Amino acid sequence: MFKLPYSLLPVKALRNISPPFYGIADYLGGLFPFLKLNLKQAELDFSVKEYLGMSIVSCLMFLVFFGTFFILILLFAGVEKFLSFGLVITAVITLFVFMQQIAYPKLYSHRRIKSIERNMLAALQNILIQLNSGVPLFDILVNMSKGDYGEVSREFSRVVREINAGKPQVETLEEMAAVNPSLFFRRAIWQLVNGMKSGADMSSVVNEIIDSLSEEQILQIQRYGSQLNPLAMFYMLAVVIAPSLGMTFLIILSSFISMSEFATKLIFWGLYGIIIFFQIMFMGIIKSKRPNLLRD
Repeated sequence: MFKLPYSLLPVKALRNISPPFYGIADYLGGLFPFLKLNLKQAELDFSVKEYLGMSIVSCLMFLVFFGTFFILILLFAGVEKFLSFGLVITAVITLFVFMQQIAYPKLYSHRRIKSIERNMLAALQNILIQLNSGVPLFDILVNMSKGDYGEVSREFSRVVREINAGKPQVETLEEMAAVNPSLFFRRAIWQLVNGMKSGADMSSVVNEIIDSLSEEQILQIQRYGSQLNPLAMFYMLAVVIAPSLGMTFLIILSSFISMSEFATKLIFWGLYGIIIFFQIMFMGIIKSKRPNLLRD
């Protein structure tokens, strides 16, 4: 279920509120020409005008609620010119939130890319087996749409629906490739389409695609391995060496400086929290660097 980041309201409510802001959204749409393709690749059922309208409403609500919050904090903290500081801080944060929302469809489509690319090799190998068995291409597409290949099966399911509706097979595959966010999937479909147009042996075409993807998979694994070495060093420095030295330094420092029990506990718990943060961050980095062409 799609949810607009940093939004205080669900998407359905934002969509109902946003029409008065479509004029501003139309003007801003010219500043973000890439947004239409990003929305299509993410399979989000919004026009550019609708999405920008929802983002504007969301950011205005963010500006009002968090602006009030920051101004009150600065007021109770006794800061001079609390109103000016509060508005400036909130405006900067709101601008950051708006840019994050503009970039979110592209980030959202990355989930599809991972699902597609992790299932591509297995799906193509299945297609090759069926081609060698003499199964017609349309029947193969139907079988793949019913298979357990995640986003790949969803893509083929859409193709089958459009072909059944009367659209030519080659044209449908070309349109699917044009809006798909995965570069490897687009290349594979374009090679299939070129093979169909030229009347080539489809088994040979699919076999070449599999060989090309297998080589790319090996390259991705090699790049992944080369990235793990500096990451492991960073992990050792941030999570093992730095905390150990920090603890030793604090123990020595506490013998010279009189520290209350509360302050000592606060420092140690703070270090513990930092270590946990780095552990989680490191696991996230490792996961994000994992090659897409490898299956789970």
